[in-house]
Amino acid sequence: MRYSLDEIREKIAKGEDRTDWARVDALTDEDIKAAMRDDPDWAEFMDIDWSQAAIVYPTAKKAVSIRLDEDILDFFKKSGKGYQTRMNAVLRHFMTEQKKPKNG
Repeated sequence: MRYSLDEIREKIAKGEDRTDWARVDALTDEDIKAAMRDDPDWAEFMDIDWSQAAIVYPTAKKAVSIRLDEDILDFFKKSGKGYQTRMNAVLRHFMTEQKKPKNG
């Protein structure tokens, strides 16, 4: 079932929210990590170092035509919907790393 943000807000206002927020607020970091480790959907992301993650606010996109190696395109497409956004994120990370001052 899908709900719009307005529908969700309406349900919350009516007391139809089924989330036990007191239980959620009582969770410790260790509880959350244990739950994540037990969640098969999260398993492949558990050991990623997120300490360098940055919030990226959407900017205007520009349509371009680009030629890519077939295996690269297949790799990103295989990961599902939003593959172009993920490709953009990889390119942005590369650009950010290249702009950092070089030591030495």
